[in-house]
Amino acid sequence: MVSSEAFDGTSPQMMKQYGVTKPISVAGPTEVDIQKSVELEKFLVGAGLYESNDEAIQREEVLGQIDQIVKDWVKQLTQQRGYSDQMVEDANAVIFTFGSYRLGSCSGNLIVRMQKLLSAGSWSGADIDTLCVGPSYVNRELQPVPDAHVPVMKFKLHGISIDLLYASVSLLVVPEDLDISNGSVLYNVDEPTVRSLNGCRVADQILRLVPNVEHFRTTLRCLKFWAKRRGVYSNVTGFLGGVNWALLVARVCQLYPNAVPSMLVSRFFRVYTQWRWPNPVMLCSIEEDELGFPIWDPRKNPRDRTHHMPIITPAYPCMNSSYNVSISTLRVMMEQFQFGNRICEEIELNKTNWAALFEPYLFFEAYKNYLQVDITAADADDLRTWKGWVESRLRQLTLKIERDTYGMLQCHPYPNEYVDTLKPCSHTAFFMGLQRKQGVKSQEAQQFDIRGTVEEFRHEVNLFMFWKPGMEIYVSHVRRKQIPRLCSLMVTSDPAFQACGSPTNWEGFS
Repeated sequence: MVSSEAFDGTSPQMMKQYGVTKPISVAGPTEVDIQKSVELEKFLVGAGLYESNDEAIQREEVLGQIDQIVKDWVKQLTQQRGYSDQMVEDANAVIFTFGSYRLGSCSGNLIVRMQKLLSAGSWSGADIDTLCVGPSYVNRELQPVPDAHVPVMKFKLHGISIDLLYASVSLLVVPEDLDISNGSVLYNVDEPTVRSLNGCRVADQILRLVPNVEHFRTTLRCLKFWAKRRGVYSNVTGFLGGVNWALLVARVCQLYPNAVPSMLVSRFFRVYTQWRWPNPVMLCSIEEDELGFPIWDPRKNPRDRTHHMPIITPAYPCMNSSYNVSISTLRVMMEQFQFGNRICEEIELNKTNWAALFEPYLFFEAYKNYLQVDITAADADDLRTWKGWVESRLRQLTLKIERDTYGMLQCHPYPNEYVDTLKPCSHTAFFMGLQRKQGVKSQEAQQFDIRGTVEEFRHEVNLFMFWKPGMEIYVSHVRRKQIPRLCSLMVTSDPAFQACGSPTNWEGFS
């Protein structure tokens, strides 16, 4: 419950500086701010964004079972490899959590069930992101996934979707109370292991670096839902994913340490509509260490200087978590920040309510021209594999179009997928909005010919090492008037994308 009692001006918390700069304001909430926070939380509850006590207990039980499974597994391997009875007795592995579950912003099971129904079994998100930390003599024995930044095992336990990473640290015995935030866990490990460990280390650092964890969690829950409704929640497409939004929210919490969620949401849009990218967002100073892992440093690394929207992770080795952002996707996000800022100003003036902030973005009404990326496969399993690969490459199509038109033709990739229910084959499609850059005359825009760009993209996609007969990709130009107004079955990674404007079928322009 939000209260104004803590804001009497004498709290030691107000004297502490959070982040790399002084706060913009240490003002606490007014009674109106507190009331608007209550209304915001009521809206979020009504949207199904909080898990129930039963759901929380179920997830804790599943985590307990996974913890016991990995402990038994390590003991079994220790015994099989001929170690002493004492080593077998001491052998241990520990489960840590990260992501939405660790940050306290995971959704209730109703939302999760909708996600899985809408995705027809292809939804790739996890209810809980977990990390198993094991001893030095137990290594990964997994078939690597090409281009996987961090090796991950995906499975379900009692209906709960789990992403499980593994990290082997330089210890013969892993203590139950291992402090994963201590830099010593990075000694004598390789870069893939560092990346596996840093999911948890970053989450823990975020929670340490915000003034009020509960206010941070409510604000993050709100902004993630907003981003999904407005079509800008997708790291793979070139927008922002969960950790990116968490870092942006955490920085606003540092800048307004005594603000309640309603204030923080409003200040979020105020801050980021004015942010001068590519100045980085950082929660703390970038730490260098004798371990020598590469860190984000545009002074030394030319590639880092090309990043458009740097959002830096707070745990060593500090990296840019948003390197996928392009000129086009940054433009789209800035437009959405401006939308959010305008609505929040109206909320503060009592001209509208919180529901207006979460109005879905009508993508198919926003542009006159679109690219349709249509993919097919022989069966559902092949489509799942093929779709994952194509989706991971869509960002490259955006970059190629920017490159070949010298930035004059702007792309808006939409992080959403659609199926044509009339087609008998396994099939899905993605869309991109196209428009000329402001200031480019229409006769110049008519000269854009991206057929060569598209063909280059298709050629690279078809080099997929696990390609099978039946895996096909087609890219076509679609005009808005060709898109029917009625809604179709929408295959999506999150129910928050519903009602965003979609075609019914593609007969005649596929």
